[in-house]
Amino acid sequence: MKNILRSRNFAIGASFAVLLGALGVSQVAFQSKAVAQVGATAPKFEVDPFWPKPLPNHWVMGMAIGVWVDDNDHIWMVHRANTVDRTTNQLQRGLGECCQAAPPVLEFDEAGNLLHAWGGPGQGYDWPESNHGIFVDHKGNVWIGGNGGPDSHILKFTQDGKFLMQYGKKNARHKAGAEADANVEASQKDFAANSNDTESFGRVAKVFVDAKANEAYVADGYLNHRVAVIDADTGKMKRFWGAYGNKPDDTPLPAYKPGDKNAPQFRNPVHCADMSVDRLVYVCDRVNDRMQVFTPEGKFVKEMYYKTNTMTDGSVWDIAFSKDPQQKYIFMADGVNEQVVVIDRQTLTPITTFGDGGNHAGEFHGVHSIAIDSKGNLFTTETYEGRRIQKFINKGMAKVTKFDQGVPRPDNK
Repeated sequence: MKNILRSRNFAIGASFAVLLGALGVSQVAFQSKAVAQVGATAPKFEVDPFWPKPLPNHWVMGMAIGVWVDDNDHIWMVHRANTVDRTTNQLQRGLGECCQAAPPVLEFDEAGNLLHAWGGPGQGYDWPESNHGIFVDHKGNVWIGGNGGPDSHILKFTQDGKFLMQYGKKNARHKAGAEADANVEASQKDFAANSNDTESFGRVAKVFVDAKANEAYVADGYLNHRVAVIDADTGKMKRFWGAYGNKPDDTPLPAYKPGDKNAPQFRNPVHCADMSVDRLVYVCDRVNDRMQVFTPEGKFVKEMYYKTNTMTDGSVWDIAFSKDPQQKYIFMADGVNEQVVVIDRQTLTPITTFGDGGNHAGEFHGVHSIAIDSKGNLFTTETYEGRRIQKFINKGMAKVTKFDQGVPRPDNK
């Protein structure tokens, strides 16, 4: 049934209970409701259909797969220029005046003006075959991952696109002609995961840098099955873990199906690993339809499941924390059910949603990444055929009258 929120009690089996008991982790049950919390309040948003302003030079976007807001409230996004197809790219082919792919990295101000555009292959580094995720750290450095076949590295640049560092080596996961596992998708058959590698990665989805410890949390990701933590300056591997804080294990899991419970490892992709103000790490285990929470050392704390009938690409794609001092809310992108979910961070209870599937303003087609500015405005990017960035204006708090709020247009009261 459409828009029914399904949740599962957190019940660790006997094998997990022994492990978690040894770790001193209490077992907590979560029961989320599929109906509006009548009388409760939640942040309300309204789409800005005119943000950003038109791009110059007849530029268009490909699949938009990362967004972040820096300390100056500049909005950074990354898209895949190589997914702008030949039908669209008439100018470059000399067949007409429009259009051509914009550079992969785009920086906007709050008004939607394009400030900088750069990225792509260059001297001294390996641009990802399929760039994925963007983060601007406390020093102003721009981090980019990649989830293409040979992408086993992370790149770091200045804000004007000057190359700084590459962590990991391209093609580190190549199997060198070995036979592929029968359960591995065709796109991965020449590569093998190694979630215990201390030098390189396995198709990184996203990076988050903790300013206090100067550590980068790596959602590693599309081939590996772990969260990896590295020194944000040197790139030295400091620690890593899998689901429930287990040692990562790359033994292939069967395809996810509704009713599967407590998978002992992350499925691909591990899509985010972001830290809250109280120093908890929230991990998007996308295809398992779950979010897991850890200490910075990788000790498992709790989890939530969301719309567990969601198959294919899963329901838990990316998150952003609200800007109040306690970060009371999580805003979660759900790229299959095409909504942004508002979640109470302490209880991990979904409160309400906004959005719907479609190509109009305020709708989504593959809502992939989400970020928030200092004023509480949200920014989303879309992959698949969406291929855009949208802004949702923070309209303050409002009473929740129904779980699914629909498309947040100005005329949707």
